[in-house]
Amino acid sequence: MTKKGLLFISLVVCMIALPVAMNGQCKQFAKNTCKPGLDPYQHDGNYDAAALLIEGEQADMYRVLHADVNYRIGVCGSGNLSSIHFKVQDVRDNFKVIYDNSEHDFDWKWDVKLESSRQLRIIVTVPVSDEDSSSPEEGCVSVMIGSTDF
Repeated sequence: MTKKGLLFISLVVCMIALPVAMNGQCKQFAKNTCKPGLDPYQHDGNYDAAALLIEGEQADMYRVLHADVNYRIGVCGSGNLSSIHFKVQDVRDNFKVIYDNSEHDFDWKWDVKLESSRQLRIIVTVPVSDEDSSSPEEGCVSVMIGSTDF
């Protein structure tokens, strides 16, 4: 195999491995840092909402919450990020905002019990810090959902 072929294969492997490694790092952050904050709620076991985000980025996810179940939705970010903003919308009700943590001093968690089952959209935004910086901060952000009724 030529040097160019080896270089190409090495580059492809690095491009594939780096995002997988970063995603694994964020899942570890979610398990070690965010999950304990759900107590006394039981985590639902999903770590698919742990991602590396940069200041100014937004991510969203959809989740069904069932009626008459006590839930805690928590959104936490690594220490180098400023307060993470999240809001929860009711998909069935024309994406009406039912919770916005900016109205609650950017609290990282929300405890809720719905009267009827609903599909919710959780929108997470990493605000841009006020500090002058040549490059934006990046860090892990995780959405955790727990219940007392599992």
